[in-house]
Amino acid sequence: GQTTSLYSPAFYSGPCGYKMCARIYPNGDGIGKGSHISLFFVIMRGHYDALLPWPFSQKVTLMMIDQNHKEHIVDAFKPDPASSSFKRPTTEMNIASGCPLFL
Repeated sequence: GQTTSLYSPAFYSGPCGYKMCARIYPNGDGIGKGSHISLFFVIMRGHYDALLPWPFSQKVTLMMIDQNHKEHIVDAFKPDPASSSFKRPTTEMNIASGCPLFL
């Protein structure tokens, strides 16, 4: 069957920052398909791209907030500068990068 994913609304990392969104696969993607929730980070083409350093090199932290017991789930990674996921976007959004085995 088809792999279902959802995108968060787009947001900026700060004033004049990088445009980005999150992508979640509730039934997993790649090595997490069928066994995990997969969570990814997506760099999008934004208004300030000409002003920003590329490739994107900031630490990325993905977090799922537990609103009841405060047992938050956190994963973080440093972007691979050689990956096309972190280059300046030439289309609406780059290929997602993140955690196929997030939860």
